[in-house]
Parts: sequence; structure tokens; C-alpha cells
Amino acid sequence: MVDLECIPYAVGHADEGVSLLVRMGPYRILLDCGLRQIDVLREPVVWYPDRPGNSPEPNHPSDLTLSDLPADLVLCSHAHPDHARGLLALHQAFPQLPICGSEVTAHLLPLNWPATEVPLFCQALPWRSPVELAAGLSVELFPAGHLPGAAAFLLTYKPALAESESRPYTLLYTGDFFLSNSRLVEGLPLEELRGSAPDVLIVEGSFGTARHAHRRQQENQLAERISQAIKQGTSVMLPVPVLGLGQELLMLLRSHHYFTGQNLDIWVEEAIAIGCDAYLDILPQLPANVRNFAQNQPLFWDQRIRPRVQRLRSEQRDSLGKPACIVLVDQSVDVQAYCQHSDWLILLPRQMAGDTSVLLENIQAAAQTQPAELSLETYLLAEHSDGPATTQLIHNLRPQHIVFVHGSSTYLADLTGLDELSNRYHLHCPAAGTRVELPIAETFQPTQPETNTSYEGEVAELGSVVTISLPQALTDDPRWRNFADTGLVVGSWQGEEFVIRGLSAQDILLERSPAMTAINCCATCVYYRGQRCWNQTSALFGFKVSPEGYCPVYEPLDFESGHDLES
Repeated sequence: MVDLECIPYAVGHADEGVSLLVRMGPYRILLDCGLRQIDVLREPVVWYPDRPGNSPEPNHPSDLTLSDLPADLVLCSHAHPDHARGLLALHQAFPQLPICGSEVTAHLLPLNWPATEVPLFCQALPWRSPVELAAGLSVELFPAGHLPGAAAFLLTYKPALAESESRPYTLLYTGDFFLSNSRLVEGLPLEELRGSAPDVLIVEGSFGTARHAHRRQQENQLAERISQAIKQGTSVMLPVPVLGLGQELLMLLRSHHYFTGQNLDIWVEEAIAIGCDAYLDILPQLPANVRNFAQNQPLFWDQRIRPRVQRLRSEQRDSLGKPACIVLVDQSVDVQAYCQHSDWLILLPRQMAGDTSVLLENIQAAAQTQPAELSLETYLLAEHSDGPATTQLIHNLRPQHIVFVHGSSTYLADLTGLDELSNRYHLHCPAAGTRVELPIAETFQPTQPETNTSYEGEVAELGSVVTISLPQALTDDPRWRNFADTGLVVGSWQGEEFVIRGLSAQDILLERSPAMTAINCCATCVYYRGQRCWNQTSALFGFKVSPEGYCPVYEPLDFESGHDLES
């Protein structure tokens, strides 16, 4: 029997990107290369010879590369930096190493290195057509949603004739996937993969088990908030990545009924504009409704039809805001360059909100030096599938093994803790550098994970309040600190479920104007946790204090280094 193995170089925790080396028979396939440094790829990988299907030095077919390469083949799922930023360095170090992806991905990849002359090193593969990459090894690409050109790879290895008693082995790697349609990308075609039953499924779990509102509802909520701000005379700033979300937002703003026909200017910074130009180059590959739209009016750049969409030159920044406008900017925006003469609402995508320290400092600095009123809020416009969609994909595919990557370790642990998955499949949630063995059996016997993320409690109505009691074991989870940071929570209905989340000190600050965040008060003090003061030199030590309170031993939050306080 031929075993399958996986060595994750990076699994998408925090900001480390995604890069996975898998072995199918004698072949080594590198799935994505989101590494900032490729040094780990220069180190030889030892496949143990005493395991079935291994040999001390695997034989490589002549149409692949030499054995001293880090892999026999590289597959790039899509052009986002966390999956692709290491590819140019990899190509420069090993120019004979084949790198493959979809045609659109090959076109978009150079945007990851804007100041570099980038050769066309990515070989384009067709959609929905198996391609034999080497003797017995083939790959078939399916659209994954998420981003134009994003692909899910179905790899098949058929042993040689001498091993004809063995059946073929299959592995499906989703990359980043999205089942729903978005403005510029159709969702992953689940019906085409239904019942494929791959031996191994490597799938992202960016949102864990979280449940999201429908994509159109998310769009409507965001459009309504932007429209409210514009009507109040407040300009809106949208920090976005170069590819993906920025172009989606432009299409939303151009086609949503809140904005069509409105006397409104939408400005686009050059880095985002270059990404828009790349989309224009791939217009024939975009969905039919987008192509139809482009036949009647320009997809992005249009100064005739309202709202007007224009490129923004750097010298125009300090004159924006009168009248109110919308600006799409790069994520590393210098807020002070914009807020000279008007009030601004900065809307940050929730998936970026985990690392906003630099942006918050920029806003605070701008609030202290500029007369404008600034405020910062977050929104959700998902580009990844939520928990129910992830489990839907899994149940439709029916794999033996599932390897979860791309997401915080706690979110991925939530997925492996689901009974509906652990009772049916072999689940893996590896850390970077941890080898995962994937033995394939004719009869499937799932293993029960040790993770338990469910907590049973009680709900009681007491007069004018409702109390929810949960076991003390809840506090053992490393996420408890963030949840109970201030002792405040907010709840909301999501369908028939009531979801509660903790309010951190940073959440409280985001709800206020930066002018307020510049005030020395308990809410901005490093010792304010759980509604209490934990500074032993303060007369308020151990007491509940108001967020607006103040004492002489106040110490401000340091957003750059974090503000966790040891209990």
C-alpha cells in the first residue's frame, strides 16, 4: 500500500502564510508558498524508508526535476500574498522547478512584487480537465471562489503496473475557498465535486465554526453604513488589500441601489488601481454578469456615470473630503495625509482587525494634530466560507482524512471538536513542521479527538435581567482572556441562535472617536481589565472603575506591543 504524508511548512496561523509539502507515492508536491523566507525549503526532507511505499531515495521521472530540489512540483492555489509571496524567491533559487496554477493566477501573481521585473514563471493549467504531470500523477483544477483564478486541486496518483493491485489515491486541496457567489467571482461549484470521496482533503478553516449572514445581507449592511456616513457629510476611507476585496467593494459601490446615480466621487489609490487594471486584463475570465456590465459601462474607471470612479494621485490627498467622498486605500495608509479638511469614517474589514495597532496609532496621531473628526469601525464582507459552509463541503466530498489549515489554532480546534466531523472522518490540525501521516484503509474507522469546546450552562430570568451561568472550565481556554478583557459583552440574534461576544478595551475604543481615545482615562489605561483597576500603586486597585475615570498613576495602552496584563 502507498501511504500519503504531509509536512506543513506554514499552516496560516497569524501572519505566517500557507505552504504544505505532500507526498503521493514517489512524488513530492508543494502546495502554495506563502513563506516570507524560503530557507526551510532548502533543507532536505527525509521520507522514512521503512514505511510502506517509501524508498530511501524516491525515483523521480525524467519529466520532473532533479532530486536535490525541494519538491518535484509546485501548485499555487491563487495570487494572494499569504499563498504566493515566496514563489518568486523559490523560482530564482530553483529555476528548473515547475510552478503551476490557473491561467488567471499566472497573470495576477506579479502583483505580489510591484517594484520587481517578474518573469512569467507560472505554467497555466486548464479548468476541469485532468493533466498528467508525471507518470501516474495527474491534477485537475476546479474554481474555488474567493478570488479570480483561485483553484482547488484534485491530485490523483496511480501506482505503476507492477503495483496494479493498489488502487489510485486522491487528494483534494481547496486553497482558500468560498461557496457563495461574490460580485466578481462565482463560488466553488460544489455539485461538480459532490461524492468524489478523496482519500485526503486539505481544507481551510479561516472562520472556524462561526456562522455568517448571507453574503448579500453583508453587502447591504455595509452599503447602508457607507450611505449613512455620506448623507451626514462624512467621508469614508476603506483600507483594503491590493487584490480581491478592493475590487469587490468598487463593484458593490457602483452597482448598489444606495449609490447608483448619486453625485458621489469614489477615489482609488494607485496600488489598488493597479489591481483593478489587472482585473480588466482578465475580463473574459470573469462571470457572465460582470462581462455584461462591462459592455454597457466601464468596469471601474468612469467619470461620466454616477458615482464617478477615479484614480487618486498623491497630491490630491489633502484636498479630499469636501464634498464627502469614498476612498479606497492600501492597508498601510497614512491617515494624516487625508484628514486635513473634513470628517472621516474609517471602515476596516473584520478579517484585518486583529492587527490594527499601527492604524490605531495613525488615527490617534491624526486626531491630536488635525481638526477633523475621525472614527473607526469594522465590517464583515466575507471572502472565506463560514463554519456551516465548510462542513457542507466536507459532507458532500466524504473524504477519509481531513487536514485543517489556514486559521487560528483555536478556530481550527473548534472544527476538529465538532461531533459531526469527528464521528465520520480522521481529523488533523497540524502545527508548522509537524509531519502528518495519512494511511489509507479500505474500511474507515474515525478517531475521536480529545478536544472538547462545548460548555453546557443554564439560563435564568431574574426580574429585569437574564443571567447565563457557564462552568469554570471555560476560563482554561486561551481565548478567555480576550473574551473577558473588560467584563463587558454584546449579544445579537443570528437566525435562531443568540451569539455573545466579549468587548475588549480596543472594541470600546473603536466605538469612540479617536479624539476620545487620546484622553487619559481608565478605558485607555494598561491596567484596566474586567472593569477593575489592577495597578497596585493606585488607590483604586481591585475596585470596579468607570471607563471614563482617571487616577494619577495612569499608564496609556501600548497598541504596538499589546496590552495583556498578568493576573
